[in-house]
Amino acid sequence: MKLYTIETGHFKLDGGAMFGVVPKSIWHKLNPADENNMISLAMRSLLIEDGNRLILIDNGMGQKQDDKFFGYYYLHGNHSLDKSLSQYGFSKSDITDMVLTHLHFDHCGGSIEWNNDRTKYQTAFPNATYWVAEEHWKEAMAPNPREKASFLKENILPIKESGQLALLKEDDNISDTVQLGVTHGHTQSMIHPIILYKDYTIIYMADLIPTQAHIPTAYVMGYDVRPLVTMQEKEDTLKEAILTENTILFFEHDPLHEACTVHQTEKGVRVKEQVLIKDL
Repeated sequence: MKLYTIETGHFKLDGGAMFGVVPKSIWHKLNPADENNMISLAMRSLLIEDGNRLILIDNGMGQKQDDKFFGYYYLHGNHSLDKSLSQYGFSKSDITDMVLTHLHFDHCGGSIEWNNDRTKYQTAFPNATYWVAEEHWKEAMAPNPREKASFLKENILPIKESGQLALLKEDDNISDTVQLGVTHGHTQSMIHPIILYKDYTIIYMADLIPTQAHIPTAYVMGYDVRPLVTMQEKEDTLKEAILTENTILFFEHDPLHEACTVHQTEKGVRVKEQVLIKDL
């Protein structure tokens, strides 16, 4: 097995929304805001080469939306999905498994693209099975008012129409080395792939702990549909990470820090060591 960090680009969201009840005087020191109170965030995917399978976890925002849409999110930086894949000698047609942690647009927008003459949408990974949690798919098909704006039909419906969709139950796994954790605080049935790599256990945090700054229990996003559930799920995940030797948390949205280990301190669970996947 080989692992590759895939950077798909950076965008901005409101800092207050990202940190919920935590005062700006505190979170601003961790992720400084611009004059519009927006903070920079990564869209970081993970690519797993496992035998004859090439498994990609999440794919960023994509490129098919119009300028008005992208203008809300201040896309910046030089990274893109295609550039990052090609850096390792891969293309989107090589992907065999596209694992979507959840269907909010900044995690699954790259799933679908325009065809050559921009007359209809098509799957961006023509040879991949698209894996989505079954209960989450149901939620995306009939979204609650709080999440409705994050579930874009052009990101979701073409997956089913393509015949490439596969729905996962909570006790399913992608492979022997890629297991599935599931949480429900940020959104219903969000997937957390757990990768067993060498002597390490790598947890893809998605939006449970979107950045390293969100490790403290109270640091919960305003976007979460069940914030108290998120807090408990964070506590459980971090406790397990401390108990399980060589556990690494992989951050999808941290603008600077790719991954880390954690330990217990007098102030609670905190970062122990920074980690780069390529160094493992």
